[in-house]
Amino acid sequence: MTGIGIFGADGRMGLAIAAVAERMGVAIAGRGDAGGDPAAVAAVSDVLIDFSVPAALEANLLAARGAGKPILIGTTGLSDAHHAMIDAAAGEIAVLQTGNTSLGVTLLTDLVRQAASRLGDGWDIEIVEAHHSAKRDAPSGTALMLGEAAAEGRGTTLAEVGVTGRAGLTGERVAGTIGFASVRGGTIPGDHSVIIAGPDEVIELNHRAYDRTIFARGAVRGALWLTGKAAGRYTMQDVLAR
Repeated sequence: MTGIGIFGADGRMGLAIAAVAERMGVAIAGRGDAGGDPAAVAAVSDVLIDFSVPAALEANLLAARGAGKPILIGTTGLSDAHHAMIDAAAGEIAVLQTGNTSLGVTLLTDLVRQAASRLGDGWDIEIVEAHHSAKRDAPSGTALMLGEAAAEGRGTTLAEVGVTGRAGLTGERVAGTIGFASVRGGTIPGDHSVIIAGPDEVIELNHRAYDRTIFARGAVRGALWLTGKAAGRYTMQDVLAR
């Protein structure tokens, strides 16, 4: 039986992943939290899931590399430096990194990429996301993932066309940009809307999460899929494509 190790085990997602794994009959081999020893968790696990915090990512990746264990990273709010660490780790172990482990969001990402590619620059793209009041990063990792898919569909990058804040006298919308708006309140698990507005018509692609269990189910499925894979970078699209 595959044993899963969870980094960030005491957090909302860590607890949800453990509960889902138990219902699925999947063993939890190790649990890591703040101040714990990630190497000890990696040593007893067949595959690792990281839903901790960005500050813990480097140590968790080092533990995974040291033990030669694959790792699924669902932690959001990552910097360019964190992504460079993930790239380096993927040279030695299998790494699945994603802004969202929901299978529904994974499919939505593909639909956004396709829509952006087919409709072209004449349509404006805006992404609106809503999460609970305790969420620390904005825009959400999922919103950024959707924005990256839209940019890719248009043959560009989000770094070139993303707009993450508007206030005051901003002037007219710059054609070809991808805008973001963030809402924080209550206990919203996650709502995402991609608005694609053209002349006299609007398309909306939406995903609404009613419970974070959907992310936990996707994380467990992704981790089981990742087990035994060759070193490299993977995404939830790879999981859904099997």
